[in-house]
Amino acid sequence: MKRFLLILAATAMATGLAGVAGAEPVRMKNLGRLAGVRENALVGYGLVTGLAGTGDSPRSQATRQSIANMLARFDVVIDAGEVQSRNVAAVMVTASLQAFARPGDPIDVVVTSIGDARSLAGGTLLMAPLKGADGRVYALAQGEVSVGGYRYDANGNQVQKNHPTVGTVAGGATVEIGMADDGAPPLTKRLTFVLREPDYTTAGRVAAAVNERVGHEVAQVRDAGGIDIAVPAEYQTGVAPFIVALESVSVEPDRLARVVVNERTGTIVAGSDVRIDHVVVSQGDLKVTVATDNTVSQPQYVAQTGAGVRTTVVANSRLEVDDKGAAVVDANQNTVGDLVQALARLHVNTRDVISILQAIKTSGALRAELVVE
Repeated sequence: MKRFLLILAATAMATGLAGVAGAEPVRMKNLGRLAGVRENALVGYGLVTGLAGTGDSPRSQATRQSIANMLARFDVVIDAGEVQSRNVAAVMVTASLQAFARPGDPIDVVVTSIGDARSLAGGTLLMAPLKGADGRVYALAQGEVSVGGYRYDANGNQVQKNHPTVGTVAGGATVEIGMADDGAPPLTKRLTFVLREPDYTTAGRVAAAVNERVGHEVAQVRDAGGIDIAVPAEYQTGVAPFIVALESVSVEPDRLARVVVNERTGTIVAGSDVRIDHVVVSQGDLKVTVATDNTVSQPQYVAQTGAGVRTTVVANSRLEVDDKGAAVVDANQNTVGDLVQALARLHVNTRDVISILQAIKTSGALRAELVVE
């Protein structure tokens, strides 16, 4: 209920700005990105050593074979079947390579167990190559694994916090092949700006703002998610200053009318411009309780009984009906915030408010998209 009231207060502050609808102007760099500028996923396989008996068991054939292969690189030949250590765990290593990463840059990696290890706490990741989708090695990872949890077993008892089989190595990978070109700046005549949330209205506003900044028409809308921008002739040999200027262009994005409802937590979030048509809401609680009391009926003060006399179990049932009455709200051209506040004053709980919003959407009176999570 406390979270519900906090959301109501935030909505009330928003609806208090009478007549104000839409979003505040933001910079273009916060609305999207240039086409081709993105992160690249890397993945690798490795071993975490130094575990205190919490590593993979001897049943993990892959781990034993990996240990044998690793030792063979140091001229230590041993059969994989002879490896019995539980201080080693086989792991997968993942990372994201930034668009303009250069050789020598450190990147963070995530280490996850793929065997039956109980915990990676206290372990060290041995050198693991990280590959891209093309199979090339772009980074090398190694270092101390930081685990935000633990697990201990003793005499059949177990104590565990969080997920001790997942850890991170901050700055644990070094980029070997960068994504940035260290040569001369490329000759570029056209850029494509990609919106993070595709919308034709926002795309049109972005194109208009860019044209206004440049002074002539260089931007045009390709579709709801992309704006083509022709690079002026004076910037075609070095496009970076032009991109810097584009990033600071302010645009007022268009916002969709949307109500987000989380049924698991009872959270309702709506914008200040989400309105409701004239609708009457009636909500009441009818509580029916059926209780059964089982008692035993047994003859008393009888020394000798006949053949048909016996103890009997008697069931006594009670039916209780509690009708608290209905809560009636007449909403005429109000916002979702006004309706929710009115229901809160009538002490309607959050779950019932969610059901009411779903019913209003079904009736066609809610002028917004209802998102139920």
